[in-house]
Amino acid sequence: MVKESADSPVPPPVMWAQRTNCVFMTICLEDCKNPDIKLENDKIFFKGVGGTEKKNHEFNLTLYKEIDPEKSAKFVRDRNIELFLKKKEEGPYWPQLTKEKTKFHWLKVDFDKWKDEDDSEDEFANGQSEDLEEMMRSMGGLGGGSGDKPNLDYLDADSDSDDDPPELE
Repeated sequence: MVKESADSPVPPPVMWAQRTNCVFMTICLEDCKNPDIKLENDKIFFKGVGGTEKKNHEFNLTLYKEIDPEKSAKFVRDRNIELFLKKKEEGPYWPQLTKEKTKFHWLKVDFDKWKDEDDSEDEFANGQSEDLEEMMRSMGGLGGGSGDKPNLDYLDADSDSDDDPPELE
């Protein structure tokens, strides 16, 4: 009987969403410095140390169809790691992320980023926006640009009703 040691790598929580031309993956692992991420035509390998307990995390996925590793991108952040995977062939949505129909407890759909295949408001699916930075910014990814701040001009300082407590009877 093989005993699992405390250092055995476990998969981190991963969320994913897709468009007709790409797949978004978020590896939910905080403080993961210098992770080992390999993007191949039909595989993704991840290995890194992170989280509050600084555990070893690792996974290896065989994708449903091929991606273009050269046009895909990785963004390592303090709170997570985001992957933009450019599908090799634009077309219908994949029925699942992996080639195997196995359910992984650590792999979930990211409903915040998901858009239905027939959603007419999907500006990325019809090729109008191929700019990766703009796409990631609109998906809640890249921040920092001067145009990213919300416009709060509509707030009038004199009309803030939370300044004074209501009268007690």
